[in-house]
Amino acid sequence: MKNDIFNYIDSMKTELIQYSDFIFDNPEIGLKEYKSSELLISILKDNGFTIEKGLSGYDTAFRAVFQNGVGGPSIGLLCEYDALENIGHACAHHMQGPSVIGAVLGIKNKLKNKPYKLVVYGTPAEETIGGKIKMLKDGYFKDIDIALMMHGSPTTTTDIKSLAMSNFNVIFHGTSSHAALAPEMGRSALDGLLLLFQGIEFMREHIKEDTRIHYTISNAGGPANVVPKLAEAKFSIRSYNREYLDTVIKRFEKIVQGASLMTETTYEIIETKRLNNKIPVIQLNNLLMENATLLEAPRISAPREKTGSSDFGNVMFTVPGSCIRVAFVPIGTSSHSEEFLNFGKSEDAHLAVVLASKILAGTVYDLINNPTTLNNIKTEFKENKMKSFQ
Repeated sequence: MKNDIFNYIDSMKTELIQYSDFIFDNPEIGLKEYKSSELLISILKDNGFTIEKGLSGYDTAFRAVFQNGVGGPSIGLLCEYDALENIGHACAHHMQGPSVIGAVLGIKNKLKNKPYKLVVYGTPAEETIGGKIKMLKDGYFKDIDIALMMHGSPTTTTDIKSLAMSNFNVIFHGTSSHAALAPEMGRSALDGLLLLFQGIEFMREHIKEDTRIHYTISNAGGPANVVPKLAEAKFSIRSYNREYLDTVIKRFEKIVQGASLMTETTYEIIETKRLNNKIPVIQLNNLLMENATLLEAPRISAPREKTGSSDFGNVMFTVPGSCIRVAFVPIGTSSHSEEFLNFGKSEDAHLAVVLASKILAGTVYDLINNPTTLNNIKTEFKENKMKSFQ
């Protein structure tokens, strides 16, 4: 059966590559991925999937469902398609939708004697606002037993940990005055920021070493001869454990308050993005890698112990999930770079699209064909999530 599924995907190779190249050649930033999402929607609709568009108020978010028989597992396959502003598809999001399409059509057209549901989620704006965050809050993704994704990479592998992250804008409001003639009348918003930065540096000594805090000034308040009435900075605070990160954020908020008191200014703290850490499910990672090995995917390597932040972490914090990373760029190539971009339509990229389709399809088949495997994955997810709160 797997060979039948893989052969079907091979028969779609030309089309899958065309879809990937089309998205690459038409890069669209977050929430404006109109051509990309419509392409994927039209293909799924033409192949018998029921389509729901405009999820969570996002024009480019969609849900596509195919039900085979009654009961069976509900398998979710997620794809992103937003490009990076001013550079294009330098993170290989153009490969995700076509890979998912190949996988679900391989299953739909070849696996007919088992009950199952395939749910494809189109998720916009991963690079910016993280579309999955609001979609999850609105109840999406809770209809699936498993969440699967693919990503282009220097090696073929999976991830274990990811960083939970909260982004903040902090704005201090002071009192403007002439810095030379009446400095005593002013209360500097910029002083508030500078004291906040200093407080964070002192706090670094007293937080766990896997915690990351980085910041920049986005508005310093104006010319040097005027006491700044307003100053603003952006902060990213990260940890591999959301529960611990929330304790650091409370301390961060106290430092903001202290800086405000010392400078007699007022402040605003605005959380602009909130990403959870992934709950790893090693059995699911292993299942993906078994299929990658079966297909002789290039540069198979050990799982990545630690990775950055992604809104897929929010989904993996809620349901068992994993992302197969498929090699197509040389080892050492950084995503979000010109070099990564230059490989977007290479033969290796085209091979990765087809390989990812097969790896995902093989994994979906294993989950449908062996309910015990799925149950064991669910059990491990619950156990690992409990451990993350300890």
